Amino acid sequence: MIKKLLPIILALLGTGAGVGAGLALKPEPAPEEHAAIDCVPVEGDVVYETVEEEEVPSTTEYVKLNNQFIVPIMNEERVEALVVTSLSIETVVGGSEVIYAREPKLRDVFLQAMFNHASLGGFDGTFTERDRMQTLRRSLRDAARSVIGGDVVDVLITEIARQDT
Repeated sequence: MIKKLLPIILALLGTGAGVGAGLALKPEPAPEEHAAIDCVPVEGDVVYETVEEEEVPSTTEYVKLNNQFIVPIMNEERVEALVVTSLSIETVVGGSEVIYAREPKLRDVFLQAMFNHASLGGFDGTFTERDRMQTLRRSLRDAARSVIGGDVVDVLITEIARQDT
């Protein structure tokens, strides 16, 4: 008879021990936000005032260039791949009119910079590697500054894709 009851007793003891351990090791409940009951500060208490965050006026704006740039990647005398990119220019506030007025010249210098990057192997292999992208961004920023001047803060590569042929 004890042989039949022993497995049941051990199962009950094991279950009880598991439940007890679970209750003992249960994490603390997340603190709930309650409304303060006593809102009157006691003498000596530090009173903190909430200050609304002021919106800081932005000193730059972003100008998205209308069309994508398509750069062919050549291998000997054959097009091996195409790289398609979209660019935006970060400029000082009010600089967008100048950028749109000089967009044809900007597109020309950007394409030349990307052609140079491609001819140096910048779009080969893992072309989105950090150092390669920094080199491309730097050359695009320098090209934009040669046309627009110091109002250009940075050139952002918003999209980039390589399509092998």
